[in-house]
Amino acid sequence: MNPHGMHIAQQSPEAALAALGSSARGLSAAEAARRLIEFGANQVTAAPRDPLWLVLLREFSHFFALILWLAAALAFVAAYFDPGQGMFELGLAIVGVILVNGAFSFWQSYRAEQALSALRQLLPQQVEVRRDALTLTVPAAALVPGDLVLLGEGAKVPADCRVVEASGVRVDMATLTGESRPKAREAAPDAEADPLAARNLLLAGTLLVSGSCTALVFATGMHTEFGHIAHLTQTAGEVESPLQREIRRVSRIVALLALGLGVAFFAIGHFVGLPFWANFMFAIGIIVANVPEGLLPTVTLSLALATQRMAKRHALVRHLPAVETLGCATVILTDKTGTLTQNRMTVRELFFAGRHHLAAKRWPRGADLHLRAVARFCHNLKFPGDQPSGDPMEIALWQFGGPIPEPGPRVGEIPFDAERRRMSVISRHEEGGQYLWCKGAPESVLPLCTSWLEGHLAHPFDAAAQDLFRRAQDDMADRGLRVLACAWRAFPEGEAAQEAGLQLCGLIGLEDPPRPDVHGAVQRCHGAGLRVIMVTGDHPHTALAIARELDLIRTPQPVVLTGDLVRRMSPASLQLALAAPEILFARVSAEQKMLIVQACQAKGEIVAVTGDGVNDAPALKCADIGIAMGLSGTDVAREAADIVLLDDHFATIVNAIEEGRAVFENIRKFLTYILTSNIPEIVPYLAFVLLRIPLPLTVIQILAVDLGTDMLPALALGAEVPHAGVMSRPPRPRGERLLSWPLLARAYLFLGPLEALGAMAAFFFVLQGAGWHYGETLAPSAPVYLQATTACLVAIVLAQMVNVFVCRHPQLAVWRFPLFGNRLLLGGLAAELGLLLVIVYTPLGNALFGTAPLAAAVWCYALPFALLLGVMEEARKALIRRWL
Repeated sequence: MNPHGMHIAQQSPEAALAALGSSARGLSAAEAARRLIEFGANQVTAAPRDPLWLVLLREFSHFFALILWLAAALAFVAAYFDPGQGMFELGLAIVGVILVNGAFSFWQSYRAEQALSALRQLLPQQVEVRRDALTLTVPAAALVPGDLVLLGEGAKVPADCRVVEASGVRVDMATLTGESRPKAREAAPDAEADPLAARNLLLAGTLLVSGSCTALVFATGMHTEFGHIAHLTQTAGEVESPLQREIRRVSRIVALLALGLGVAFFAIGHFVGLPFWANFMFAIGIIVANVPEGLLPTVTLSLALATQRMAKRHALVRHLPAVETLGCATVILTDKTGTLTQNRMTVRELFFAGRHHLAAKRWPRGADLHLRAVARFCHNLKFPGDQPSGDPMEIALWQFGGPIPEPGPRVGEIPFDAERRRMSVISRHEEGGQYLWCKGAPESVLPLCTSWLEGHLAHPFDAAAQDLFRRAQDDMADRGLRVLACAWRAFPEGEAAQEAGLQLCGLIGLEDPPRPDVHGAVQRCHGAGLRVIMVTGDHPHTALAIARELDLIRTPQPVVLTGDLVRRMSPASLQLALAAPEILFARVSAEQKMLIVQACQAKGEIVAVTGDGVNDAPALKCADIGIAMGLSGTDVAREAADIVLLDDHFATIVNAIEEGRAVFENIRKFLTYILTSNIPEIVPYLAFVLLRIPLPLTVIQILAVDLGTDMLPALALGAEVPHAGVMSRPPRPRGERLLSWPLLARAYLFLGPLEALGAMAAFFFVLQGAGWHYGETLAPSAPVYLQATTACLVAIVLAQMVNVFVCRHPQLAVWRFPLFGNRLLLGGLAAELGLLLVIVYTPLGNALFGTAPLAAAVWCYALPFALLLGVMEEARKALIRRWL
């Protein structure tokens, strides 16, 4: 026996039962128990997860955290050998930063996982099974190969099964294939060996929309098609986000720069004759001044705030870096069914009386009476209440038929099967006689017709009429509609019901309609320079019609590739095919969708993939950013995704892209803001060594700026809402750096020196006011020295309070942004000023940070330098706008 059942579809029901050692009585209880031990539980094995302690540990052991650990260790060493210099407090503060940042990052990831913990069961929990000729209800996990399961309308298929008895079975395969149309299933042997195509196989995770059957289980757990796709998902490697790569790069550059400068200036200090521990403290000060300790907390908090904004816009972010990754996406590979469309059938168009009619339009009353009668009465729907349940296509037809007079009680049925591709219902008329109502594929129904109806007139169904209806059928099919032919006949009571001599009522075209907001969202994608490519398991005609309706395809001859073609193409050929201006993929399997993702990535694209089915999960995991549907999506898809859309609206993706683009810009804003203060923190140490003056700024005061006063305003910059023009430009180039040369030049060569000028001026203003002379040594506890370093600190913070406004945009003027447009910014500035006053004017602040109260004259002296920074930066922006 082949455990994967690749040939079981070709066997007769009896042969299939025999091959699996089963019978019409089912397995015995003892044999089922034995096989459960041999084959294992009917469960998809979850991907191995790292223990929580290891996940938490990683948050404290990445490269940037290691640099901070090193800085803390050096501070503790200095405190041990030269106590009383504030080094111990500095080390504690740095450790606190590492712990808070790591714990917050861990909590964000853990909370997102917990939000999805209730969504991880797709297969049914209980199922009816025949064992020892008795019908039992057992857990789905207890099924084994050889079991006979009894499935009815609305049941989820619990394992891969071979149908052995069937009545009107139609199965929704969308979760595995992406195709929206239910497929008929029967018990007869099928030459097709492909499990997804064989007409007598039911696959785990799919849904019976109509009919009932007895089916033989031939594969369970990870041996099912469902399990195979789950395995692909679990083995797909994690993709590092562009933001993670950039933060890693920035961290290394900044850390190596800080260490390099620390070592260089330690050597300079030794050369000019500084005592060892004073020189060591000086080197640590250089390192601390150049390492932006608040960078990672601010990045994390900025991403967290963006996730909260996205949650309000109905997008759940499972991994924080996914926010920014989506913002730099260049290609969206989107599923059709349930993503662009509503995953429900609707009657869109009719062809009767020799003309096309839109289903929503009105026409002369009674002109379509027979057509609507077939739609209303020819079905296998159930009515548990006022509304029907069953095949979505039959529900759509029933709703279209509307309230019309009953033709009499239903007395018989010729059921649908895959060979005939039609079904008929017989009703008895109250005045005597019977009616036969027939619907099915046009190629199956039209040959049975001898006349066609135009109102109440019947015309011969001659060659001209046949050509008319076939051209109408082709026209509707080319526009992606599923076409059904409807016919009827009256015959005397007592005569056998036959599907012959029918009168053709007309054709009905059904579609899975697009979501109403998708067209506008696609237009926004075009405006933002995003390429949107449909990748679906549905028919190429249907996919192309929907793509044209949504403006995904606008040229007359796009490239349409099916899954078979993708399978036969080499990676290079597929990569070259993606260069076509417009391309569409149809009839695509899970592996092929993943190949398309990898081909796009090989072209240098940053790929976002949307999907809701089990078949989408490997591609969601492999992509740079996976986006799953929260309402209609399967648990496997949600598990594999980075972002889950809580409202299933494609438009929400565009909103998320907007937020993602804003995140990158916001990180650049607070990088500029944070790095600017590095220069006024370094210059005092350079002056201390090279000019032999008292140290204008202590290490603990540097930390007060980096981790205290700067943090909330930087966070406020990270919370800036998307700018109006963020979706009117193309995605940023893949190679564009977060820490660019223009950013460094602006922070280090322009804004930083302006701040340093004000800081040093304030320091010397206090010293000269107290009568200090060049070359005079001051004790670290001298009141004038404490006031002078405090003045230097105050000047830096005041300049940063102005700097936060000019950093809101690298080119636009500060007055273009409303003052109350970012309330967090005002709150951050208020907190910054409040913390500064605590540091300067409270005994606790003076003791912790080595400060002393300042007279009002010092504040008045430092403030113009801060305003000068704002004026100079706005002048620079004006020049850039004029040049551009």
